[in-house]
Amino acid sequence: MSASTRSNAVKTISARRNFVFQLSVACLCMLSSPWLHASDAISKVLDVQWQTDRESSQPLNAIFILTDDQRFDEMGFMNPVIDTPNIDRLAREGVHFKNAFVTTALCSPSRATILTGQYMHNHGVVDNNAPPNPNSVFFPQYLQVAGYDTAFVGKWHMGEAASASRSLDDPQPGFDHWVSFAGQGHYYPTRLRNGLMNQLNINGEHVPQKGYITDELTDYAVDYLSQRTSENPFFLYLSHKAVHANFSPAARHAEQYADREIPIPTSQADTDENYRGKPMWVKNQRNSWHGVDFPYHSSLDVQAYKMEYHRAMSAVDDSIGRLLAWLADNGYAENTIVMLMGDNGFLFGEHGLIDKRNAYEESMRVPLVAWAPSVLPKNHQVDEMVANLDIAPTMLDIAGLKSPVQFQGQSLLGLARGLPAPAWRQALLYEYYWEFNFPSTPTTFALRTDDYKLIQYHGIWDTEELYDIKNDPQEMNNLVGDPKYLPVVASMRQQLFKRLSNNQGQHVVPYTEKFSSGAVFRERDRSKAAEFPDQWLKKDTDPGLTNFFVPDHRRVEARKKRKQMKAPQPD
Repeated sequence: MSASTRSNAVKTISARRNFVFQLSVACLCMLSSPWLHASDAISKVLDVQWQTDRESSQPLNAIFILTDDQRFDEMGFMNPVIDTPNIDRLAREGVHFKNAFVTTALCSPSRATILTGQYMHNHGVVDNNAPPNPNSVFFPQYLQVAGYDTAFVGKWHMGEAASASRSLDDPQPGFDHWVSFAGQGHYYPTRLRNGLMNQLNINGEHVPQKGYITDELTDYAVDYLSQRTSENPFFLYLSHKAVHANFSPAARHAEQYADREIPIPTSQADTDENYRGKPMWVKNQRNSWHGVDFPYHSSLDVQAYKMEYHRAMSAVDDSIGRLLAWLADNGYAENTIVMLMGDNGFLFGEHGLIDKRNAYEESMRVPLVAWAPSVLPKNHQVDEMVANLDIAPTMLDIAGLKSPVQFQGQSLLGLARGLPAPAWRQALLYEYYWEFNFPSTPTTFALRTDDYKLIQYHGIWDTEELYDIKNDPQEMNNLVGDPKYLPVVASMRQQLFKRLSNNQGQHVVPYTEKFSSGAVFRERDRSKAAEFPDQWLKKDTDPGLTNFFVPDHRRVEARKKRKQMKAPQPD
């Protein structure tokens, strides 16, 4: 981009910002109440100028790539079983966020958190059926205000229970250009139950899917970039269907890794040792839709299944390679930031489970890499805990805008640059709300720090979990019943409760309508129900049977006082 072109771009941005500001002020008086808040939120950042540490003549373009169900270690530089040369290049020439997480390990809620910068109990997308709150503002709407051209290509997947007035693939606020499909989509062109071929929505017009979805979405993304005539900076959100189940690789990858073995996690074995201290629901889920004994109500081989997952990932890596090549060939490599993230993790046998939803590391930890040769250092690793919650403020920071008050995350740009972050988060909230269609996973609340993870389950008769993350990264030794850790448990419980309050200061457990019995079946001849925890089996003469009436934090305080009284007194 020449100096004159950059100057024109800045003038265009300034003019567009002023126009949109005047327009939104005029509209505020006319809009109905639910949308008033959205317009007001946007108007609060309209007058924000470019950051003082960034040359205003060089606005950065941004490409955000979201993968579906990609584990934190589904990258070649972290997993020797697979090859992902282009993702490895992003990390080698850019930044790897080693400890990246989602605040909910479920597609729609996680995607809503990315777009709104809010926890689930605020944005309202509590499962894969619920649509966002009507007053939600998606961060690309702010980018439009900042003068960006915006495009969405791929899987939207929010509000599966669409109203009669809205289709599942309709263009959404914040995007000038739109390419999507209904629901989960299909890896290959598929004839639906109504006899029609599945379709893509291109700016409101439906066209048949033509080929392998990962490649086709990449085609649409590259076409968008190539056909732009605007001098404005661009934001492209490429949301892949891959690597969501049922994993189906491109034909060119069908035999990939045939000479490699998929290791079986140690915690997959059905042994007393593996389930010692674990909640009953974990043992019981083993023989269910989301367990290794009855996966998806079938006899599926979990390791063979993971092989297909690896193969499907290869097309995503190819896609990234094509985008990087286009940036280099068209002179955009030096003024574009590329970020890759997964919407949640995935278990392949850990703790006898498959899929996601729970608060174990393999479920909630995701890949996150960022590449921007002119802005970010090479081969830089960030150790701080970051989250999908941080994407929205990061994108606004890239555009030179301050975050609005409703955002609950922090910009990652400083960390990515290697700058100190003394005020960075010390703990991250995780929440998952029970789904009637997959009833074997309970409502789950968790608080993760750099040292510990506390997991609570709402509405069921089962144990909590506390793990020493640094010394027990596989989460095998539940410490919640160890008196030594009672102060940790009591403190984290209090923190967890406080963080679960919504933006009105309320504590609520949201849920959606039940419309079927759900995945309730067990395989007749596989693992049986879990035993009641041994430490909970008591006689009426045993001590401590009424301790639950006394909050743990009071017991901690009483213990401190007893120690102080026993301590030698100074003369």
